[in-house]
Amino acid sequence: MEAVAATRDMSQTQSKDEDDGSDGDYESLPPHVSVATHMTAGAVAGILEHTVMYPVDSVKTRMQSLQPDPNAQYKGVYEALKRIIRTEGIFRPLRGLNITMLGAGPAHALYFACYERAKRSLSDVIQNGGNSHIANGIAGSVATVLHDAVMNPAEVIKQRMQMYNSPYRGLWDCVQTVTRTEGMGAFYRSYSTQLTMNIPFQAVHFITYELMQEQLNPHRHYHPGSHILSGAAAGAVSAAITTPLDVCKTLLNTQENVALSSMNISGHLSGMANAFRTVYRLGGLPAFFKGVQARIIYQMPSTAIAWSVYEFFKYFLTKQHLESEAGSGAM
Repeated sequence: MEAVAATRDMSQTQSKDEDDGSDGDYESLPPHVSVATHMTAGAVAGILEHTVMYPVDSVKTRMQSLQPDPNAQYKGVYEALKRIIRTEGIFRPLRGLNITMLGAGPAHALYFACYERAKRSLSDVIQNGGNSHIANGIAGSVATVLHDAVMNPAEVIKQRMQMYNSPYRGLWDCVQTVTRTEGMGAFYRSYSTQLTMNIPFQAVHFITYELMQEQLNPHRHYHPGSHILSGAAAGAVSAAITTPLDVCKTLLNTQENVALSSMNISGHLSGMANAFRTVYRLGGLPAFFKGVQARIIYQMPSTAIAWSVYEFFKYFLTKQHLESEAGSGAM
């Protein structure tokens, strides 16, 4: 309630010729807010999104293994975390977090800045500035192309370091070994699959988020509870729908030796079609949903954190701008 009241107070400082329906519309960021501000807010949101739930992401990667080591077969997320900590050490679930943070900052900076600008431009064309689900979906998809171009190499390194019995001593050892043995192309081997997964993921994600906001927060005031619930719902729905593609992406990123050897695949597996075929041959249709529980458990709080942090930044920046305008007007 305090947040809504604060937003209403802010709306009183706006010019009198504004529509009553635009009160507290912090979604329309003030003109002085630069692309750099969008990028800063996005970077902070992205780093928090990936770090807070990182141990669950580590479990998800292992649970998606098509032919796991007997010591790395888990019944559930909690049981997996307990066993990993007990047998491999308390910091083992955090292995690969450093490269994730290095990638998530710039990737999400581009992601949110592109989304906001594209959404606004497309909404002007499609719905005369009003909220458009088509604009939200297209903007999310375009933003994803930039995000994945930055994040894909970090994902490859992260997932290889997360696997059970990972042969890499650390971040730089992984980078050097992969570059030396597989070439630079290895860092983008799963890029097409990542895009094929993330474009529908983000389209569903943004459409679900905006749809939930229309129901829970129709006036678009700053309301943390609605941002958290909308973000969690968007994360759960989009994660469940795109799990089969995530399993294929994990296979392409990790080049799981045992699985590839059992299929008599020499060299390196590449291409989404080959990944789909391999997953199906090794485990049938159920294999495409390996790790779905861990993926949903990871995505729900992650997207809730990302959206609540990002919306807070937008609210805070708008409030600062309106207060400074009110201060100059009083003078």
